[in-house]
Amino acid sequence: MRLSVTSLPGDGIGPEVTSQAICVLEEVAGGFGHDLELDEKEIGGVALEKFGNPLPDATIQACLASQAVLLGAVGSPAFDHNPRELRPEAGLLRLRQELGAFANLRPAVFYPALAACSPLREEIVKGTDILIVRELLGGLYFGQPRSIDTENDGVPGARQAVNTMRYSEPEIERIARVAFQLARTRRRRVLSVDKSNVLECSRLWREVVTRLARDFPDVQLSHMYVDSAAMTLVLKPAEFDVILTENMFGDILSDQVGGVVGSLGLLASASIGGPVGLYEPVHGSAPDIAGQNVANPLGAILSVALMLRHTFHLPKEAECVEAGVISTLMGGFRTRDLARSGERTVSTEEMGSQIAEFVRLAAHSNNRAAS
Repeated sequence: MRLSVTSLPGDGIGPEVTSQAICVLEEVAGGFGHDLELDEKEIGGVALEKFGNPLPDATIQACLASQAVLLGAVGSPAFDHNPRELRPEAGLLRLRQELGAFANLRPAVFYPALAACSPLREEIVKGTDILIVRELLGGLYFGQPRSIDTENDGVPGARQAVNTMRYSEPEIERIARVAFQLARTRRRRVLSVDKSNVLECSRLWREVVTRLARDFPDVQLSHMYVDSAAMTLVLKPAEFDVILTENMFGDILSDQVGGVVGSLGLLASASIGGPVGLYEPVHGSAPDIAGQNVANPLGAILSVALMLRHTFHLPKEAECVEAGVISTLMGGFRTRDLARSGERTVSTEEMGSQIAEFVRLAAHSNNRAAS
């Protein structure tokens, strides 16, 4: 099978974790007999420095010509004072729009080998396996109008800022349909998270989701306000299955779940719905540790597993990558964010190499069994 992937390493630790994810992807391709085609392009701060644009046309064209995009991270404090359209994050938001990636999937799984990493007691976090389905192209992040009042610049306390939360029925319905369909492959439960006691957008959200649920009678639907959901995620995380929510709520809750399972570095994501899937770790660019070879590559590597499952429809290969992560953690390998005081740590490259070796051996074993 042909696997056409555009790699966007980006900023900060992005190139370090992406390189390890690609090593694993190469082992998958070689071991399972697939033809991998890789193309690397710039995005974010590195693209601003080189082209004056956080998402150059050549990057967009390469992404749209491929089957999937693997992104590292964007963001750099060097551009914090730039206009909004000339910040690294603007490139990522535009890329999501260009790819039509309206459905963001963020799994959060508790690994027993990392029980000590969670701030919660093991009996509380044990069994946690959550999939957050976040709407990605609407809400406050994209709504218009948005502005900071410039008429009163220089007048202390006089400026105003405006952001607009906006959702249409078709936007809500399409993301809800994704959540219900995915719930059918899991434990058949969807929790829709909103703030319908305050927000008109959330009232429409709840109405549309409730109506669509009639098409999925085999899936149990429940609703919860976002503040209550945030509290319950800490008290009873193992009770959640699929969480369906809008853009900003999903952004916040998925980071919270990273803390619940032990580290944001463990979280992968898939942004799907358009012709090309976008896969990236949930963590940011972490400029404070960039270039030190200490970043956790598991989020990027698990993003490759999501790519194999959702874009290429290769569940056996995806499961092999996930098994490599579990085996490596059970073997005691820890990057700095996962290690307890006094515990031995490994580098970004060592962690990635261990998983790549697992995939290589597993694929070899699979080929021998098949022959």
